[in-house]
Amino acid sequence: MAHLLSGESLRLEYPTGVVLEDVTLGLGDGDRVGVVGRNGDGKSSLLRMLGRTLKPTSGTVNWRSGLRVGLLSQGDAFAETLSVGQAVVGEREEYEWASDARIREIVQALIADIGFETKLSELSGGQRRRVDLAALLVGDWDVLLLDEPTNHLDIQGIDWLARHLNSRWSSSKGAMLAITHDRWFLDAVSTSTWEVHDARVEPFEGGYAAYVLQRVERDRIAAATEAKRQNLMRKELAWLRRGAPARTSKPKFRIEAANNLIADVPPLRDSTELFQLASARLGKTVIEMEDVNAGYAGVDVLKGINWNLGPGERTGIVGANGAGKSTLLKLLSGELKPSSGKLKRGKTVRVGILHQRWDLDGDPLEPQEDGKPMKVMAGDLVREVLGRIKTYFTVGKHELTATQLLERLGFDRAQLSNAVGELSGGERRRLQLLLVLAAEPNVLILDEPTNDVDTDMLAALEDFLDSWPGTLVIVSHDRYLLERASDQQYAVLDGHLRHLPGGVDEYLELVSTPEEKQTQVKDNTPSESALERAKRKELAALERKLEKASKKVEKLYKKLEAADQSDFQALQPILQDIEIAKSEHEGLENAWLEAAL
Repeated sequence: MAHLLSGESLRLEYPTGVVLEDVTLGLGDGDRVGVVGRNGDGKSSLLRMLGRTLKPTSGTVNWRSGLRVGLLSQGDAFAETLSVGQAVVGEREEYEWASDARIREIVQALIADIGFETKLSELSGGQRRRVDLAALLVGDWDVLLLDEPTNHLDIQGIDWLARHLNSRWSSSKGAMLAITHDRWFLDAVSTSTWEVHDARVEPFEGGYAAYVLQRVERDRIAAATEAKRQNLMRKELAWLRRGAPARTSKPKFRIEAANNLIADVPPLRDSTELFQLASARLGKTVIEMEDVNAGYAGVDVLKGINWNLGPGERTGIVGANGAGKSTLLKLLSGELKPSSGKLKRGKTVRVGILHQRWDLDGDPLEPQEDGKPMKVMAGDLVREVLGRIKTYFTVGKHELTATQLLERLGFDRAQLSNAVGELSGGERRRLQLLLVLAAEPNVLILDEPTNDVDTDMLAALEDFLDSWPGTLVIVSHDRYLLERASDQQYAVLDGHLRHLPGGVDEYLELVSTPEEKQTQVKDNTPSESALERAKRKELAALERKLEKASKKVEKLYKKLEAADQSDFQALQPILQDIEIAKSEHEGLENAWLEAAL
């Protein structure tokens, strides 16, 4: 494998602290690397240093002679005075660039809805982002460094981008480094993963799924090591307490030994927890739509919607940008009335909606119990905002103050006195979700909840959603989240709501162009969706077997506890059965792990 670029002993330090310390890594031909880590841990800084747009405090970045590196950063790449065409294809005439099939495909996939003569200053943020991505992809590069390339792309666009990157070079040529919170995309394009945490970069083999398995094993080993350390410390401290009255040289020596024992204990990484706040009781009727039309200024965006949203249902909504998903959410929340048709809402329904954007000093949050909307200003302190809803919050069987609840959600004490406007995008998103939950809704609507959220926060969000007792509606371009958190999916297509029994795969099949369908391999190989269904079926069967095996082991241990511990002959066959049952359980667990990859 030919070496392309490397970073050696990289250190990046700001007045607020060290971001990266003594990082050495590199990219070679054929490398496809996904980068994960919490927001603020240095992912973008690492990418910019490797792309030579950010100078490290110390260390060096080396490129192979003549290397062509393309960088997609978070900022705008072009001056606003340029037109879309000038940004993407330069001054080339249409007949020049249109004769290149690769450029035609990129333009069609990313910016077909944007006029070539349109000035960049007239575009929305999402359109600007797609122009930047298209302009990058039309170039010839040996290395692509991509910072959140899936931002502002819909599911169809993300699927296209994955296929484009996978076919851009041969398997032994070119290199790609991509930062993204889209875990489906990570699995689709990356063959290795770098995790940025605690000022270092840790490599893992494989995509996101393989990374998760390896990280769990790493954390398990670390937990076992820490447990042994804690046992030693507990014994040491117990000894010190017993010997405390006699301050001889021996206890002093033991005190020093105890201090040395804990001197190299690393600080715990902060974790985010989402809690099951009390929710209002939900009746049998939630929201029923019968032949509903809805739109704006006399023009219907949605037509003939028939939908019965029941209690406890978990539904994912997909659709292209501008298809009418936001209009559908406004119908559900009551912000928009149908232009015709019947919409019935249950008497006990309380809707909480996590909007796609939170415009501080702009739109108020959802109405509270007194019916008055609460407006959040950028200068408001974090703890004051939550305290406006109520003084105490019920979490499980416990009552917590606003300050306690914020701390449990991952805010440290210093942040509680910060202004909301000073929070990072991920922290603000976390606070926004907490405010929605604190109003105790029983119908929860999440509109693009993955915006500004890192993979750890996403895992915590999904863990919370697993135990959400009410009705859940998720609108997202994040395929991983949709398939993980919802039981059924619907698509907004041509103004109509269509059920997708085949999930996202069925949606992509419905919206794919004839050209895309023609380029698919025409052989007897099972389709991806068929393979996925077979895989899910196999996993479900293994999970059922695992559950039975676990119960068998548990039952045998109870039998062992109930037996006469002094009767060795009676204990021996039980112990043998336990070993056999544990071996069977381990075998099933390994089979499940292999099937899950």
